[in-house]
Parts: sequence; structure tokens; C-alpha cells
Amino acid sequence: MAIVCCDNKLHSPMYFFICIFSFLEICYTSVTMPRLLIDLNSDDKIIPIPLCVAQFYFLFVFGSTENFLLSSMAYDRYTAISNPLRYNSIMTPRVCIFLAAASWLCGFLAPLIPATFLSSTLFCGSNIINHFYCDFSPLLHHSCETGGLYIVETAFFSLACLVILGNFVFISMSYGLVMAIIANIPSLRGRRKTLSTCGSHLTVVCLFYGSIIYMYVRSDHSIPSHIDKVVSLFYCVITPTLNPLIYGLRNQEMKQAIKRTVTFTICKQNSLCQL
Repeated sequence: MAIVCCDNKLHSPMYFFICIFSFLEICYTSVTMPRLLIDLNSDDKIIPIPLCVAQFYFLFVFGSTENFLLSSMAYDRYTAISNPLRYNSIMTPRVCIFLAAASWLCGFLAPLIPATFLSSTLFCGSNIINHFYCDFSPLLHHSCETGGLYIVETAFFSLACLVILGNFVFISMSYGLVMAIIANIPSLRGRRKTLSTCGSHLTVVCLFYGSIIYMYVRSDHSIPSHIDKVVSLFYCVITPTLNPLIYGLRNQEMKQAIKRTVTFTICKQNSLCQL
């Protein structure tokens, strides 16, 4: 984020979305990681119900926002490849801000109904959550209101399909069109250069959707197994850790910008460069 803000050559729609995405990843991991680290190093693993529901809500807020933001980034890459001459006139700063704001708004609204249900329900039975964070399924199985659980599970499943599969289908269609355009480029070098501009984003999409589709786009929301907990680690911990490396080390423009910034900082401190 600091490199993009400091380097004028990175002031483009793609890096604007990468900055927003990086900030979102910070928020996303901050919901679960601090509490997880505390629980691993403490015998006191008690969490109040309001804090548990808040953790669930904000985890799905940032997760839903990430879905919509990845769709916005896919649209940006499709526009850059399909309309290179009109790219700057289509992806104006106003359009970029609108897409980012819409992603955040949809992210905050998406988990509102299930969070409202959990905040108003009564919990009974065992007070042990079989997970390392407050997920929907473990909380739902502690609800005393057994009569309407099927309706709530169906509503959550429909919402997950709408948010996750809806954005995944849009991203897949965007990259399908991108691949069709790349296939028509005559030179191999041109195809590789064009494909490299969206390779990082495509890698992030595969890592992210590979785990969340398995976790939430299924009708059987049983109590999480050990496999479910391992898969949850992928989209809560591992994928957010890898994303900065993917967008940084696999991106030539970013590596050059880091080199320019570091060189400029060293020269400025040593008074070797004339401004």
C-alpha cells in the first residue's frame, strides 16, 4: 500500500484495487487471528456471545466484500485487455471509487440477516464451539430454536450461493473472455505479456474460491469436522498471507517500484542524489 501511494507509476486502477484489497486483507485477518493467537497461548478460551456474533458478522462482511472486490478487479482486467485504447476513459477514478464503494456496501449488507438472527436467538446445551472462530454452523447448532433451523440454514445457503457463486461465475466469464482474446494474439510473446497482467489476480481467485466454495456452498451445514477446520485456515490465514507475496513478488512493476523506492530512500539518506 505504501509503495503504491509513493510511486506515481503505480497510480492506475489496477493498483488502486490492489491497495483496497490489501487493506481489506488486514481487516479480514484482524477478525480471527488475534483471538486465535490468544486462545493458543491461554487456557481461558471464553468468548462472550455478543463478541462471538460480532466476530461472525465482521468476518463475513470482509469475506463478502472480498468476493465483490475480486469481481471488480476481474472487470478491470477484462477492460484493460479487451479495450486497451479506451481503458483510461472507461476505468476513470470515479468508476473505480464507485466499484470499491459498492463492494464494501454489498459486503456490509450481505451477512446482516444471519447476524441479526444469531444476535436475537437463545443458545442452550453445550457451550463449547467446535471451531477456532465463531462460524455460522457451530453457532446454529447451539440454538434453542430448533423449529426454524431449516429455514435459517436454507436462507444462509442461498445467500452464500448468491454471493460466492454469483461472483465466481462473473469472474469465470470475465477470464473466459480474456482467454479468448489472448488466444487471438498472433505472437507468443504478446500472449505471455498479456496473460502476465492478470496472472496474480487469477492465482488469488483460485486460492480463495477453492476453499470457500467447499465450506459454504453446500446444503449440509453439519458441525465442522477437522477437515473443515483445516480448510478454514486456508481462507482465514494462509491465503491472506500469500496474497501480498503473490501481488508483490510475482509482479514485475511492483518489484521495480520497490527497487526505485528503496534506492531513492537510501540515496536521500546518504545525500547522494540531487532532487
